[in-house]
Amino acid sequence: MKGGINMTIALCGSSGFIGHYLQVYFTQKNFHITLVNRDDFNSKPILSHKIKQADVIINLVGANVIGRWSKKYKTELYNSRIDNTKKIVDAINECDYEDKLFLSTSAIGIYSDDVLNDEENYTYGDTFLTHICKNWEQEALKAKCRVIVSRFGVVLGDGGALDKMLGAFKLGLGGKIADGSQAFSYVHIHDLARAYAFYIENKNLDGVFNLCTPNAITNNKLTSVLSKILNRPAFLPLPAFVLKMMFGEGACILTHGQNVYPKRLLESGFKFEYETIEAVLSDLLRG
Repeated sequence: MKGGINMTIALCGSSGFIGHYLQVYFTQKNFHITLVNRDDFNSKPILSHKIKQADVIINLVGANVIGRWSKKYKTELYNSRIDNTKKIVDAINECDYEDKLFLSTSAIGIYSDDVLNDEENYTYGDTFLTHICKNWEQEALKAKCRVIVSRFGVVLGDGGALDKMLGAFKLGLGGKIADGSQAFSYVHIHDLARAYAFYIENKNLDGVFNLCTPNAITNNKLTSVLSKILNRPAFLPLPAFVLKMMFGEGACILTHGQNVYPKRLLESGFKFEYETIEAVLSDLLRG
């Protein structure tokens, strides 16, 4: 793999807020960014060319999990991840892949929500999201190069989950979700980007990494901290049955949560800049 500023990243899934952040972050570090858009997955020659030219391939493809999980949408959730990841892996394996790094994505939703999970001691869940994550990871690990799969916690930044929460809280209409006891494992988007840079720099790393801070909280704690930082009341809970009416099976994304610890990242020497929910939200919401 070429060193330093001469490296090229093929960014697959750049339209979301994580992809946009990584594009800016690595551009500022003098990486060349090749965007792999949705149409490229319909053209094997174009996809293969972009993958061939890259030193690092970042895979963020996948439909948004927040939504009503109809049968049709569940198919989209699955295929947008597994089918497109397979196309990326096939492209990697058709070229001179030995020096490439494939950074693929998964989610902590692969775990159960009744124990503390790290990469060595864990219990898998038994949900549709678990099924997606398992197959997603299995497909990514077929790449014949160095592969790292990051199991994302809830990524907090300018967009995504935090953006969806802020409207209600700023109006004083925020509150806990369901009974508020569900675990909430999270990561500041800046630390997510730093972790990706850490993977690139440390060529001895591969396999699965939990990408969340070591300080999981509960939804009750999240509600309390948001209310305090925004100086707004938060006394209107969002009951589980309402979410079930809105999202069907997809409500589990909000009413359940996994308590996850990033053992491998910490043991590899990575240090989070924003370890606590207070630090994360104070940085994101200051001013």
